[in-house]
Amino acid sequence: MNGPRTLIVGSGFVGTAIARRLAASGGAVTLASRGRPAQPPETYGARWSALDATEPEACGRLLARVRPRYVVLVHGPSDVTWCEAHPAQADRAHTTVANTFASMAAQSRIVMISTDNVFDGRSADNVETTPVSPTNAYGRAKRRAEETLLGQAAEAVALRVSLVYGHEPAAAGKWLNFFAACAHRLLRGEHVQAPYDQWTTPVQVDDVAEVTSAVLHMDAPPPPVLHLGGPDRVTRAEWATVIAQALGAPPELVDPVAKAHTRYASRPENACLSSDLLSDLPATRLIPVRGVREGARSLAAAFRGAS
Repeated sequence: MNGPRTLIVGSGFVGTAIARRLAASGGAVTLASRGRPAQPPETYGARWSALDATEPEACGRLLARVRPRYVVLVHGPSDVTWCEAHPAQADRAHTTVANTFASMAAQSRIVMISTDNVFDGRSADNVETTPVSPTNAYGRAKRRAEETLLGQAAEAVALRVSLVYGHEPAAAGKWLNFFAACAHRLLRGEHVQAPYDQWTTPVQVDDVAEVTSAVLHMDAPPPPVLHLGGPDRVTRAEWATVIAQALGAPPELVDPVAKAHTRYASRPENACLSSDLLSDLPATRLIPVRGVREGARSLAAAFRGAS
């Protein structure tokens, strides 16, 4: 752990994947969150520090101790349904943390993981120059956090990421990504309801970690806004069928339903991202981002082995 020091604020599904990737390359990685991560960071060469990131003084003390060259913000509530019910709390959590680190870690390169929910869903494809127009509380909170961060920090990046997926163990019970929720239910022979009228560009969490690492370590300052989505534009119902096929589960277990009748009702119709910039950046242009079929094949064995 003699490499550059990185502080990752948020130790959930995405934050942990980024920590694992950076630690594997020899970086000195500190994960910070209210609760201890499900997987002890020490098992893959990182550290953990307790932190309520909405408390600026606590953030200041941690920054003074870690002195990071790089900061990754994967903070704040990301459950779109919860944010819709608690818009003020969601906005405060996302914006306060962005403001704190923009002002206190101004000499660090800061990458904030943002979302496709900053768009209204009317366009089938959203690139970095597409005008933002969030229609739900989560998207509005993230957009305000982007503006706060990019308006203050010189080397800040809002990395907007499309629907992230990957492996989570069956014992987790409440899975944080659509792929895992589908896979475990399908392997138990349960039906899965998935919208036929919401499109996304899913990206595997390990690919998110790879791109984040590359953006952090670019020689030149990266563009302030970058998009990361997978190469396939699919509905959730189509994607669930791909997952079933990869697992050897009956595809008829997938029940296509209207988005309006599911927990995804407040999501944009088109939650799709592509980039006009990533393929031109030397650090990221050679990183392969998997499509949904390749991604499903790469994860199938892990899910079948855990069932």
